[in-house]
Amino acid sequence: MIDAVIFDKDGTLFDFQLSWGGVAVTVLGQLAQNEVHAADMAAAMGFDRASGRFAPDSPMIAGTSADIAAVMIPLLPHMTPDALEAHLNRVAVSARMHPAVDLRHVLQDLRNRGLRLGVATNDTEAPARAHLAEAGITDLFDFVAGCDSGHGAKPEPGMLLAFSQALGLESGRVVMVGDSRHDLVAGRAAGMRVVGVLTGIADHAELEPHADVVLPDIAGLAGWIDSLSAD
Repeated sequence: MIDAVIFDKDGTLFDFQLSWGGVAVTVLGQLAQNEVHAADMAAAMGFDRASGRFAPDSPMIAGTSADIAAVMIPLLPHMTPDALEAHLNRVAVSARMHPAVDLRHVLQDLRNRGLRLGVATNDTEAPARAHLAEAGITDLFDFVAGCDSGHGAKPEPGMLLAFSQALGLESGRVVMVGDSRHDLVAGRAAGMRVVGVLTGIADHAELEPHADVVLPDIAGLAGWIDSLSAD
């Protein structure tokens, strides 16, 4: 029996390429000094400006804002790592996110089944809450944690264990849903069921060895949970 679901945010609730491509363009426009500098910064971010898409090994995918700042700071010697991280977080707070599915419909259906819901993201907590609010779905979640919420970052399981502890849940009756290997490894380490989705960068072949199931997106989650009860 499943009692709760905890979601990654970017690439799971929101389409990664569409949402964070805009963030990358904004950051380059604000910080690049010239065309060559912009190209170098884009390369560090793993971002192809021509296609507006990220490479599979981009630090933007599963990294924290500190991780992203660390790969960019050599190109921005006039800034400190803390100042760059703060700048990235300010851009992220105001970024327009593109829902991967009809989030209100899908998440409300899960709530109607009696499931508790949470978010665990390697984004910082303030942008995470801003993005949920913009999408009009904050009220559907019992728990929201970012990499700065005091529980660590994925692939460590701290945020997931904090979710279980906060709501008095047995981790074996919780599903972790994410679009990256970091998400699924964290879920396994927390003793949870793990579901991969293909609305991020990783493909089926990358996620499948780490997941109980890989779905096109979270719209198929309720059906999969129902199938567990039927077994």
